[in-house]
Formats: sequence, structure tokens, C-alpha cells
Amino acid sequence: MQHAIPVETLGPQGPAMAQAVESCVHCGFCLPACPTYQVLGEEMDSPRGRIVLMKSALEGILSVEETLPYIDRCLGCQGCVTACPSGVRYGDLVTSFRAYAEARRKRPFMAHVRRALVRETIPYADRFRVAAAAGKIGKAVEGLVPAELRGMLSLLPDRMPPARPLPAFYPAEGPRRARVALLAGCVQQALAPDFNWATLRVLAKNGVEVVIPAGQECCGALAMHQGESAEARRHARANLRVFPRDVDAIITNAAGCGSGLHEYPLLFAGLPEAEAAAELAHKAVDVSVFLDQLGIVPLPALPQPLKVAYHDACHLAHAQKVTDPPRKLLRSIPNLTLLEVPEGEICCGSAGTYNIEQPEVAGQLGQRKAANILKTGADAVAAGNIGCLVQIRTHLQLAGRPLPIYHTIELLDAAYRSGQ
Repeated sequence: MQHAIPVETLGPQGPAMAQAVESCVHCGFCLPACPTYQVLGEEMDSPRGRIVLMKSALEGILSVEETLPYIDRCLGCQGCVTACPSGVRYGDLVTSFRAYAEARRKRPFMAHVRRALVRETIPYADRFRVAAAAGKIGKAVEGLVPAELRGMLSLLPDRMPPARPLPAFYPAEGPRRARVALLAGCVQQALAPDFNWATLRVLAKNGVEVVIPAGQECCGALAMHQGESAEARRHARANLRVFPRDVDAIITNAAGCGSGLHEYPLLFAGLPEAEAAAELAHKAVDVSVFLDQLGIVPLPALPQPLKVAYHDACHLAHAQKVTDPPRKLLRSIPNLTLLEVPEGEICCGSAGTYNIEQPEVAGQLGQRKAANILKTGADAVAAGNIGCLVQIRTHLQLAGRPLPIYHTIELLDAAYRSGQ
């Protein structure tokens, strides 16, 4: 019996889901690129298998509940998109399907509690600091925290950095070459406030003035990838309101956030904000891409030689197709040697809230990533995403081999400051 996806009943995201499903020719090129298939070895835990499951659910052959164990284990890393010869837009499919499934699924009570904690703390830096302080107590007192929440606590740093509020405006040094707006991020401001300050200093050094819009919120990516599309739109609408249009670019310095902004057209498909969402997405650009295209002021040498292993954040390398610009910037730093990580295309297991929702698989991927980094003999690690850096730091520490962890922009900042 022939079945077809009833696109007209699936809302504005229906065409995107149908197109992705119909593009797949089931060739299997995605299998070696899929981290969960590499770890679990199960066809239904591969992109090809998940596409069959989602198609069957959308056609009414399977219930949504039957597909969810496999869909939930998908990292959303989009490594399969890079590997796919048919151009399947798997990211559009899985994000839209999760929103479709969320309204039709039942969750255990503690899963609701965990998701509520994520929803109400991670997108808000001040709330996250309070939650982290409470979490530190939970880590110290055995049995105080339910097992379902311990994965969250394992990722908390031993010490939270002090808050470093950002200004509304940061001027360029010398003649102005560009004017941009900065997406400050949410949990990044609590866990690693120096990322944003290093970004401001490096942009200023290169003649770029920066506005940091008041009232901006989380990009919405965390909610979007959990299937909570209404919550994602609430955050996104705030950003559509406050980000100026008269800038050369909207700068992101977290791969997940940049990818989230680029998904605004899908999030607002068929809605009144669609045009504004497309305009904002078009202007969003990772800081490494912006600086590479702009051309940077020559960098002084680092005071000491440094061997750096560069980690490709999935939402830079796969979702945004950004691999060369950060490498070019790092290689332009005298006294820095850039090292490639074996299996660099495989996700570290962070993937937004994946290491909270799926700690076992995330843990295996984190161990694998840490081991591959250590094989390089690096003195330090660099990446362009806060989630990756937290995951890698955690698993290097668990391996007993902690290394300094840097955002790419921090190493540029260190070089500029060493020449002062």
C-alpha cells in the first residue's frame, strides 16, 4: 500500500520535513559520520534509520511514541549532512519532527523536572549562577540530588567566574572599518564571560565598533532542539525586536547560537515574522568568519610556543559549514602550532543539552573525544562553542589529563595583548 506524508496537516514545517524525507536515497554514506551509530551500532540509531522512522510516524504507520527512543538519541550534530551526497536537510527534519512529537508524547515526572530546570535556568545567566551555587551543594552531599539530575551537576565547574556585565557599546580602535551587533549568549555569560570580552577587544583592535543590544535573550536554540518551538519563538521574537538592522553583521561567538539564528526562517515559516527572521539570519555570522573576511591586523607572537588542538564544533563545521576561517586565524598567530584532532568530524557529545538528556552516550563520546585530543600531544585545546569546551574540559579531567581550554577568539586576544 502506497503511503505519503500528509504535508497539509503538518503546519508550516511540513514541506521541510517532506522534502528531507524524499531527498534520502538510503545510500548509507551517513552511517560512518553518525556518532550514535558509531557508539551503538544500531541501524535505527543512524540518520538513515531515523528518517525511515520519522517518515513512518508522519504517515501514520508507526506511532510517534515508537520512534522516540531513537529520535531522542540523535545529537542533532548534522555530521550526516556534511557526509550526504544527496543534500538531505536532516537538521530541518529532526528539529521539525521533535516539535511535532513534543505535543504528542508523554514524559516521566522527573524528565519534566529536568527539562523545566534547563528551560528556566540555562537561558538566563543570573538564574544559572544561582542554580550552579545550589548544584555545588548537591554535588557535595551524596544522595541529595535525584539520579535523573546528576548528569547536570557533573558538568558544573568547581568554581564559577565572577559576573562581568557587558557595555551597551564598545568603540573601535582607530578608523572604523565596520559596525556590528553582538549576540552575547546566555549560559556562556555565566560560565565563560571572558569569551565576550575577548571578542569585543579583538573586534575593536581590528577597527570594528560593537553594539550589544539591551533586551536580547537566548537565541532559542536549546528550546528549538528540544521540540519546544513556542518557547524558542518567544526568545527569538525578543531578538527580532531589539537587534538593529543598520549593522554590517550580527556576530556570534558560540556555534550553537549562530546555528540557532540561522534556523529562524524555519522557526517562523508561515508566520508574520518570517521576513524579519530571514533578514536576521542572513546577517548572522560567526566571529571567525567575519574576521577572516574583514582581514585582521597582524598578530604579535605569543610569549611562549603553544601547540593547540583545534576542535570542530558540530554547529560550526556541519551546520554552518565553517571549518577554514578559525584555522586560518589560529595559524596566523606566531609561535602557535595548530594540530588536527583524529576523528575531528565526530561530535564530542555536548550537543546543546544532550549530555544532560542522554548522559551515557554523551559520556562515551566525550571520552572518545578526550582520548583523540590527547593523541595529538597538544598543550591546549581551542574551539568555538561553549558547550563543546565544557564537555571536553570535563572529560579531560576525568581522564586525569586536564589541559587549558580556550575559545579561538581568546587566543587571538592573548596574542594582541602580548604585543602591548
